[in-house]
Amino acid sequence: MFLVTEETPIAYTVLQKGTPVFTSDGIEIGRVEHVLQDPSLDLFDGLAVKTGTGLRFVDADRVGGITAAAVQTTLTDEEARSLPEPQGSEVLDADPDEYGGNGLSAWFGRMFLREHWMRRKD
Repeated sequence: MFLVTEETPIAYTVLQKGTPVFTSDGIEIGRVEHVLQDPSLDLFDGLAVKTGTGLRFVDADRVGGITAAAVQTTLTDEEARSLPEPQGSEVLDADPDEYGGNGLSAWFGRMFLREHWMRRKD
């Protein structure tokens, strides 16, 4: 039997709004506002974090660990103070079909795993 505790690592897909986010030194940056992801590709892009100075973006590669109790980042306190605001208002979707097919562009896309994003058509 597997017992889930507050220290048990969890997937970003079950991370709850309001979970505290910490620097590598244990200083709280803020609270999770929402997870930026593309569930159809199982792609974790990062976190929007509500801080005392507004909404800030933490890139996925700066997230060190996620538990039910907290998000631990690899950010220093100084880096955390200079986190960027989320940019733009456009909604973008991953386009997994961009590199499908037999053409040269498709081959390069598959070989080098380039990301391709397109504007959502509403």
